[in-house]
Amino acid sequence: MRQEAFDRLVKIMDELREKCPWDRKQTIHSLRQMTIEETYELGDAIIEENWKGIREELGDLLLHVVFYSKIASEQKEFTIDEVLNGITEKLIRRHPHIYPAGEGMEGLKEVKSEEDVKQNWEQLKLKEGKKSVLSGVPRSLPALVKAMRLQEKAKQVGFEWDTAAQVWEKVEEESAELREAVQSGQASRVEDEFGDLLFSLINYARFLKIDAEAALERTNKKFTSRFTRMEELAGEKSTALARLSLAEMDALWNKAKEEGRSR
Repeated sequence: MRQEAFDRLVKIMDELREKCPWDRKQTIHSLRQMTIEETYELGDAIIEENWKGIREELGDLLLHVVFYSKIASEQKEFTIDEVLNGITEKLIRRHPHIYPAGEGMEGLKEVKSEEDVKQNWEQLKLKEGKKSVLSGVPRSLPALVKAMRLQEKAKQVGFEWDTAAQVWEKVEEESAELREAVQSGQASRVEDEFGDLLFSLINYARFLKIDAEAALERTNKKFTSRFTRMEELAGEKSTALARLSLAEMDALWNKAKEEGRSR
């Protein structure tokens, strides 16, 4: 059934590419932005634990994989079979503790935990020709997500604090440096130190086992909910937020905040 479902999708993609003007017109470049949007839509569904949405967005992403592969086959670059075989072989190669190959095992740790698997994964990538453990972090990733990935990768070679307390000391140190930069009035220095503080806070989130991106998105949603409720409360008084004083808006904010907590 699984093979039948996948073959049906590939067949439909072939037909659309041949018969549909819109599908026929698409290129890897025109699809790129749509792929990014689909990825974010999947991310939203995951945060909301919307399983129906997750299923739908996974289907959309799978369509994009098939679409890119179809275009590549037309360009005689690669086929969907090569994509599938490539990721299968990579998984086998990157999990020698499950699929021992007998070669390339030098320098790898005996796997006893999740962290051992991650460290071996990075070592195996270096053996495959990667020049740095930081290789593979996309340049176009959002900065917050990129910071998490860079820190996680650096950790795999031991570049990591021992305790959360040490990381918090670094946060306080960076906070003090930011205050000094603000007092200096040098815009470029302020930006540098602000970035350092954010990077340290993201590192601290990792030690607390918190997804910093997800945490910030929860706060974004919370802010949006409270702010729109403020607008509704102002409307109930036949006025607009812009006409209220800051103190009046703060009172509405607190009311919206309390309503949210009581739900």
